[in-house]
Amino acid sequence: MAKRFSPEKYVEGILAGDRVMLSRAITLVESRLTSDQELAQEVVNRVLPHAGNSVRIGITGVPGVGKSTFIEAFGNYLIKEQGKKLAVLAIDPTSQRSGGSILGDKTRMDSLSINPQAFIRPSPAGKSLGGVSRSTRESIILCEAAGFDAIFVETVGVGQSETAVHAMVDFFLLLMLAGAGDELQGIKRGIMEMADAIVITKADGENIGKAKAARAEYQSALHLYPLGASNWSPKVSTCSALQHSGLDTIWQTIADYLELTQANGFFKKKRHDQNLQWMYEAIRQGLEDNFYAHEQVKQQMPVIAAEVKEGKKSAFAAATELLKLV
Repeated sequence: MAKRFSPEKYVEGILAGDRVMLSRAITLVESRLTSDQELAQEVVNRVLPHAGNSVRIGITGVPGVGKSTFIEAFGNYLIKEQGKKLAVLAIDPTSQRSGGSILGDKTRMDSLSINPQAFIRPSPAGKSLGGVSRSTRESIILCEAAGFDAIFVETVGVGQSETAVHAMVDFFLLLMLAGAGDELQGIKRGIMEMADAIVITKADGENIGKAKAARAEYQSALHLYPLGASNWSPKVSTCSALQHSGLDTIWQTIADYLELTQANGFFKKKRHDQNLQWMYEAIRQGLEDNFYAHEQVKQQMPVIAAEVKEGKKSAFAAATELLKLV
């Protein structure tokens, strides 16, 4: 078992930018042990006044779009050209057999992982809906308190995780491939409506023409969507992570978005709404955990589940019966 420190020790280390202590604090918030959770929440509450000063960027895209390659190139650009300190929270899908993390993003970002101005934390998604770690929100706060002023949250792919990540970041970046075909159109609509910017990746070599055509196509499609509450019109651009082209345009787009939304008040309102949303999510998760931890529920669950499985009792009647035990 990893060594535990006092709340003061964790807070002191985090505020000093100690990466080892930051990593240990994130391990605490990821733990399911009650004692760890109590300690983690005390640490998070103590550093909260020092958080909130970063730009939080969600990054998603279909498998094969090159998220890790893009994040490494864009991250190095922000550090070198914009003077940012960057934290990357990469949520790895979890094996349902072993419980282990599958991708291991840190191993796929060689140069960024050794950059002293970067901090990469792969976190297993566990059983969280859609592959978003339940501790990601608290990890963002800890990283901000440690002095990182740009936070990337990378999702595992296109799915329910995007909705959860969208609710914890300031800017949502969607990476797309040129010529991917029409098989993904069903999920593109919902994702595109959440995106603040779309980037066509791998715009190099023989693919440049296709990438430019895709950019024009997506930009035309976005004009059909009404402006959201932010009054921001999403932008589409191309980039090549291998050639490091288009990265400055992407950052300028993010800067323009921040300038607009901070001026019209949307940025602050969104942060406030997100805080409330995650409080409600924490309540829901806490109720669920307490339900399954209840002794009578643990005793009766196998019996009632067997009756449902054999068709002797409806799922709704069984659920009502179990809920009455708590």
